[in-house]
Amino acid sequence: MKAVQFKTLRWLAATLAVVVLAGCSSGGAPTTENPVTQAPPVAAYIGPAAADADVQAFRINLWENIKANNRCGACHNAGGQTPMFARNDDVNLAYQAANTVVNLTQPDQSRMVLKVGGGHNCWLPSPAACADTLTVWIKNWAGATATGGTQIQLQAPTIKEVGGSKNFPATSAAFAASQLYKLVTNPASANCVRCHSSSSAAQQQPFFAETAPPGADATAIAAAADTAYQAIKAKINLTNPDQSRVVVRLRDEFHNCWGSAGCAANAQTMLDAVNAFAGPIPVTNVDPSLLISKGLTVYDGTVASGGNRYEAATIAKYEFKTGMGNIAYDTSGHEPALNLTLSGDVTWVGGWGVNIKAGGKAQGTAAASKKLTDLIKSTGEFSIEAWINNANVAQENAYIVSYSAGVNARNATLAQTMYTYQAYTRSDKTGANGNPILITNAADKDAQAALQHVVLTYSPVDGRRIYVNGVFTGDVDAQGGGSLADWDDTFALVLGNETSTNRQWEGVVRLVAIHNRALTQAQIQQNFDAGVGEKYFMLFSVAHLLPNVPQPYVMLEATQLDSYGVQFAKPTFISLDPNATITDIPIKGIRIGVNGVEAHSGQAYQPLSKDITAANYKAATGEEMTPLGTVIQLETNITDDQFFLSFEQIGSLTHTYPDPPKPSAPPPPVLTPEADVGLRTFDELNASLSSITGIPLTNARVAGTYDTVKQGLPAIEKLGTFGAAQQTALAQLAIQYCNEMVESPSARTAFYGSALNPAATGTATFGTAGSPNIVNRDIVITALLTKGINTGLESNPDDTVIRNEIDNLINKLVSGPTGSSANGTGTVMKAACGAVLGSGTTLIQ
Repeated sequence: MKAVQFKTLRWLAATLAVVVLAGCSSGGAPTTENPVTQAPPVAAYIGPAAADADVQAFRINLWENIKANNRCGACHNAGGQTPMFARNDDVNLAYQAANTVVNLTQPDQSRMVLKVGGGHNCWLPSPAACADTLTVWIKNWAGATATGGTQIQLQAPTIKEVGGSKNFPATSAAFAASQLYKLVTNPASANCVRCHSSSSAAQQQPFFAETAPPGADATAIAAAADTAYQAIKAKINLTNPDQSRVVVRLRDEFHNCWGSAGCAANAQTMLDAVNAFAGPIPVTNVDPSLLISKGLTVYDGTVASGGNRYEAATIAKYEFKTGMGNIAYDTSGHEPALNLTLSGDVTWVGGWGVNIKAGGKAQGTAAASKKLTDLIKSTGEFSIEAWINNANVAQENAYIVSYSAGVNARNATLAQTMYTYQAYTRSDKTGANGNPILITNAADKDAQAALQHVVLTYSPVDGRRIYVNGVFTGDVDAQGGGSLADWDDTFALVLGNETSTNRQWEGVVRLVAIHNRALTQAQIQQNFDAGVGEKYFMLFSVAHLLPNVPQPYVMLEATQLDSYGVQFAKPTFISLDPNATITDIPIKGIRIGVNGVEAHSGQAYQPLSKDITAANYKAATGEEMTPLGTVIQLETNITDDQFFLSFEQIGSLTHTYPDPPKPSAPPPPVLTPEADVGLRTFDELNASLSSITGIPLTNARVAGTYDTVKQGLPAIEKLGTFGAAQQTALAQLAIQYCNEMVESPSARTAFYGSALNPAATGTATFGTAGSPNIVNRDIVITALLTKGINTGLESNPDDTVIRNEIDNLINKLVSGPTGSSANGTGTVMKAACGAVLGSGTTLIQ
């Protein structure tokens, strides 16, 4: 009886908490609060001690963070609104109240989190950032009992019929002729073109008001209209034009209104233009003969992001969920929050992330960054974790994540140079700038222009290690581990650049987390498997196609890849009834449809053929049909596009698709003829210079120079790939070989003979321009022509031309300090050798 009464009272308390929380946020005029970076002090606690360990965990992890007056303490304090979970008089009573509004099994589903995420008394401009931070605090309180994102509970979606919808025309012709395009591109009738055009002084993406310059030809005019059309699609709702972003910005957010009529009138003008464009577009109805599932938008799915991440030691975390503004919020839960200010060319990308381009970066203050030094020095180890997409593999000295104060002083930095990742760390084993650096093997090409999970760890035992996509690169830190006691707490955290803005990295950042522990291989693999970005489990109901199976669904993982596409993966058959009995269910030929039409591309599951069997089906996870993924283009936007599945066969039902028409074979391509000559590649050049000069490849100084310039030398033999940087790299390598050859008596004699004394002055050996020593000059030039010029080619540089060039070089050298200095002869021999061996005579074969 007591248990029943207790459960009843607990239910009543929870119900009352919901009512009171809802009431606290209603009524009154809307207000905007300035963001708070640190909670104000609250009177020292003098109440009774925590009754048990769980109350103490609540106090340390949640209560201390929410009791401040600018957070929950303003309302939910003693004598205030119930539930009084932020009361400062008795932490045990606060604990009892908090239990009515938290979910310790799934912290992100706590009533407290949902209210704050909905905008209730958030202490930051971003409710999502407040909700994420609050989730961390509750998860920390729950400890090992919390699954949080570890075990995501699938939720049955609301059943939606796949109805007809409007789709954007394939070309921009109708938009280019529309009143809508004229409105957004006319500065006399709207303000859009003043920012949303690449030619405007205050240019701001998206460029949906793009226009061609005056006097442009028809091709340029059409290209500008097409650019604007592609950009404005995401801002228009064809089904509900009044919900179009271009209308909402004017009507509800009073953004850049024009004239004296006011924002409401401007919004109506914009709505009329959207209606005029959308009205003639026909409704596309789904083919009634198809075997289709019920429909879903991406946001109808169960949120799956961050599932099973290891974050016990996370001290700063950025998921870039806000999608607007110039602040990237630290949602680690460790205060003070180390929020980053976006500056320069940094734009938000769909599916959670920021795109950093030339001149852009995201930087925190030195004061807020101080917590990194404090927390990392206390453990002596750390990890920098990043989900990134490098813009290219040509950028060098590009700093991805840096905790530093300029190019000459840092605590730690993760950087990219072409195909390699680099790690700088200040310790008692390295310098104040983190040198010598750890760099991944260039031949492994660990850095790619693709989405990658990159983790830099540091421990007192192993020093620095780099992991890419969950795998250790194998590059060992020669300095080993050491002490981080010398870390400077006046430095600042910056993403995409250096604090001095001269180490630009370009690419997309989707997550950055800093931990004050060196993550283990298993923990890194766990975070890699958890994935990144805005991800959902979409449950497509097929109950009407399989009437004998309780609650059947075909589930796909859906991730908003960017602002233009959705990535689907791992189609899985599952019943939400844990007691369902699954017999043989054949499923074949799955196609993904959007807005009433099967997508024209991305149909990776069309060849699929799978029998769902009792032997392979698991009640908790279902049966995965294939691990493959695919990308489907958004037609309207992520909010409004409705997706569905169609089947060639599901259960006993079948649908036959006609064979697609076979395209005619295209004409053979007209290829540009290849050159008759090619380039020697990096290894061939190194071997050639060694063979010519007699200096072995293992010579320490030669090998060091080769390692430095190797990436600048040709990687393939095609002559059309030649660049000036390759010639410069070859010249550096050639002069090093020539220097070693002249300095070695045996190698010098084998190359030039014994007649010349390298210690003599240049004039003594070679004379002057007006009185040249023909004999000695001929010794040098003939040796270079004999040993350094290609043989067996149909054409070679003319010997006379080469002789004249080397002779002119000798004249220039002996007319300067080399002419009278000791060892001038050796200098001339090295320079002439470098000029020939570092030229096209060696490079071309």
